[in-house]
Amino acid sequence: MVKPKREKSSKSNNKPWALTIPAALVCAALAAPSANAADPAATATPVPTATIFATPTASPTGSPTASPTPSASPSGTPSSTPQPTSIPRPNIQSASSLLVVVNKQRPLNPKTYVPKPLAYVKGAPLLKDAAVALGQMAAAMKKAGAGTLWLNSGYRSYATQVVVHDRDVRMLGLVAGEKLAARPGYSEHQTGLAADVSALGQGCSIQVCFAKTKAGKWLAANGWQYGFVLRYENGQTPTTGYQFEPWHFRFVGVEAATDYRSKRSKSLEAYWGLPAAPTY
Repeated sequence: MVKPKREKSSKSNNKPWALTIPAALVCAALAAPSANAADPAATATPVPTATIFATPTASPTGSPTASPTPSASPSGTPSSTPQPTSIPRPNIQSASSLLVVVNKQRPLNPKTYVPKPLAYVKGAPLLKDAAVALGQMAAAMKKAGAGTLWLNSGYRSYATQVVVHDRDVRMLGLVAGEKLAARPGYSEHQTGLAADVSALGQGCSIQVCFAKTKAGKWLAANGWQYGFVLRYENGQTPTTGYQFEPWHFRFVGVEAATDYRSKRSKSLEAYWGLPAAPTY
């Protein structure tokens, strides 16, 4: 596995937004305009920061390194032994499925897919149910004293991913660049179900060291209660094709996330019994 000098994600391209909003504002956000006519992320360009990007840089510092409604009031304390549930064989192929698996061997169909309905969290788009769940998770994290959650990047369009991928490959080379940036049409962000997050004032934004922050630890332990799984875990590059990304959470819904946790799964590929996808 080849890693860049600075292990930061290539999966974000929107500016960070604080999620310190009351539940009422999260609901109001759901009424925001849809992205059917125009791609909300397509005009964004990368910025030379560790969070979201606007202008290509000479170093990977700025490299951009999901649906049943979740429970409205899950506990802020993780259960060490979540009970497995019976999950029928789902639709993991359709781009519009909550449980779609996207990786280097499983592109979206069509590759230019645009999810709907999108909802906006302080201007950053996610699929509606994922946005609601993220707001609930942010509120619980803050109540637990683990910090204020920021959404660095949610939905990204095909056009935006072209920019992200091309820049990282140009800066890092094909092999290293593609361990950070998905090719357009192969990115989880394009489903609207993926969220790159950080925490206000804790540093390590879109960096591997986020795993050691109070927020990173809380999210890894509690995300499943709100329907999120840590998509790219440490040591799973041979399966996922991507480096460890402790900031990248994928919404799959509370039922599937609970089952995923109870089985101690490390990747969606292993959970669904799919082949490893380290390369295209």
